[in-house]
Amino acid sequence: MAIQVGDKAPDFELKDNHGRTVRLSDFRGEKNVVLLFYPFAFTGVCTGELCALRDNLPKFVNDDTQLLAVSNDSIHTLRVFAEQENLEYPLLSDFWPHGDTSRAYGVFDGNKGCALRGTFIIDKEGVVRWTVVNDLPDARDLNEYVKALEAL
Repeated sequence: MAIQVGDKAPDFELKDNHGRTVRLSDFRGEKNVVLLFYPFAFTGVCTGELCALRDNLPKFVNDDTQLLAVSNDSIHTLRVFAEQENLEYPLLSDFWPHGDTSRAYGVFDGNKGCALRGTFIIDKEGVVRWTVVNDLPDARDLNEYVKALEAL
């Protein structure tokens, strides 16, 4: 079962597409976090969602908010994907141990070996304030993220 509104967001430590270590706790007291899980780089729906975020980036990466996108791809795959699509926000690899962070958030599909489309808006204190989890083929509504952030 996915993490719910009001839950403390599980901390994690993952490598980004440049090999840098990113921890959720690094943003505590500093920024709200939009934590977005997606199945795989280079797939149609995922590319569409991530490019829509890229095209609206100031709403999701600013003085008050940080976007973190997580998949079960390797950092090498994520580096090429980010370069190809001009994604200038951290793409985090939940590759090994495979899916540990996705599992902690309750969005790992063990039969398919990837994360579902889960989004968690986490406030500066590390508490989940909004969430949505969609099945693999169902894209999320970007406008819902914006509304949730405005409500913080």
